[in-house]
Amino acid sequence: MIKDLTNSHVDRQNILNNQYAINELQKVIKIQGVMFENKLYFLIEHVANFFEVTTRTIHNYINSHENELVNSGYEVLRGKRLSSFRLTAKSLDATEIDFISIKTSQLSIFDFRAFLNLGMLMIESDRAKLLRQIILDIVIDTINAKTGGSTKYINQRDEDFLRSWFVGEDYRVQFTDALRDCVDMGNIKYPLYTDRIYVSIFKERASEYRAILKLHKNDKTRDTFYAEVLDIIAAYECGFGSILKEESIKLGRKLTFHETDNLFKTFEGQPLWKPLVEKARVKMASRDLAFRDALHLQLEEYITPLQAEEFERFLGEKSEELQKRLEDAKDVMVRLKERG
Repeated sequence: MIKDLTNSHVDRQNILNNQYAINELQKVIKIQGVMFENKLYFLIEHVANFFEVTTRTIHNYINSHENELVNSGYEVLRGKRLSSFRLTAKSLDATEIDFISIKTSQLSIFDFRAFLNLGMLMIESDRAKLLRQIILDIVIDTINAKTGGSTKYINQRDEDFLRSWFVGEDYRVQFTDALRDCVDMGNIKYPLYTDRIYVSIFKERASEYRAILKLHKNDKTRDTFYAEVLDIIAAYECGFGSILKEESIKLGRKLTFHETDNLFKTFEGQPLWKPLVEKARVKMASRDLAFRDALHLQLEEYITPLQAEEFERFLGEKSEELQKRLEDAKDVMVRLKERG
């Protein structure tokens, strides 16, 4: 998917919140700055020089995107911190001191994240355009390196995945058993009501979801779901399966298609599902866009930037340990699948 960082706040924030990508970008992009309080900072003049624009252009972006830039690390120094910064620059014999007038009562500075943020916004600069391409390439390379070259099963790097998967498999069996014993339809009832659950939760049939993720024939759909999605699917299957059994016992026979359909409409319309469904939609839509570069158009309104904790959850050391645990559990998972 081609991303236009100048127009997408979500894409910009996903990059800025990915500390693994930021670390790699710092190794590649060299820009002169001042090391202050154990952090590298840049003055407006040096940012303007890098992007080959005027300082006025930089000020215009600060005025039009101040909140975003402040959140990324742009700030204005005053008082004691300004004095400390001036002394630090002077002690380093940095050329930046030429830009810091002794009469200056305030000074705008960018840290590396704010510098990147500005580069993702700027449309006047060819260097900013080149920087955006470098950023996108490195972000993709970083995620691929962390996931072994494929993000298809990045969901399985979450430490909560195994528990949700195992629990979900048990409820799946209970659900298919309920369909078998309580619904008077052919085998089409299994994919039909699986799709009804998927559409109710994330607005896509299994085939549509698989197409978006570009899954192959042998890829198991549920193996790609995030833990939160598996949990709510399990809740649907457990709850609806129980309702089917109760109604079938009450009537003393199997249910017709219309009876089953009406029961499902009532079931999915319960208010208790709303916060859980919305959470699952946000997780799926936001994570798939950031990690898998997959856009669920039906869930576009639920997309939000991922926080730094999300990148740690799926790319950090704990997630790497999970990969080893998944290998150890592979035989057990295969047996469970064969049972289902």
